[in-house]
Amino acid sequence: MTPEVERLTLRTRDGLALEAEAVVPADSTRAVLLAHPHPEHGGSMRSLVTSELFRDLPGRGCTVLRFNFRGVERSEGVHGGGRDERLDVVAGLDALADRAPALATAVAGWSFGADVSLSVLDERIDGWFAVAPPLRILAPEDYTAGADPRPKLLAVPERDQFNPPAACRDKVAAWTHTEIVVVPGADHFLAGRTGQLADLLAGFLAGLR
Repeated sequence: MTPEVERLTLRTRDGLALEAEAVVPADSTRAVLLAHPHPEHGGSMRSLVTSELFRDLPGRGCTVLRFNFRGVERSEGVHGGGRDERLDVVAGLDALADRAPALATAVAGWSFGADVSLSVLDERIDGWFAVAPPLRILAPEDYTAGADPRPKLLAVPERDQFNPPAACRDKVAAWTHTEIVVVPGADHFLAGRTGQLADLLAGFLAGLR
């Protein structure tokens, strides 16, 4: 039986209410927080990669939560340039921890969501899965996950228009515990590649603590 989608409201530490959805399978062994692409370019929790991972992961025994960043659809607030949105990720972790306590947890962001996620350090994160991270939304020193010992997997499209594999390798050369996997034939928008991403994420989750 497919578990129901729970519609919920996240509360950020600066007082905003954010729209979110969660699916909590009874047999969950892992938990994932999904962060969507750029709000100023039409990104929302219903964007392709975010939606497909949200649909796919519960069948793999994962509790999953997706949310709209501040200022998107029914979420309160205004766009914060990737800095204020760090509080939105923390609010998602708060809600996910309530629904999946003690489960190994990854933050999986796509594009803007990947960049924001990689700037959040939180003890409840066991690893970061970054899909097509531009690594230019924030200043280089803001990507604090880079120096963190917890694992990071970057899924970089072979034909990414904003941060192709060679450029990405240069940017993360000094990062710790970081693996880059190139998604063959894909561009930044990853049409037709969501199944590959789900497989990569499932493998990454299996290796967390």
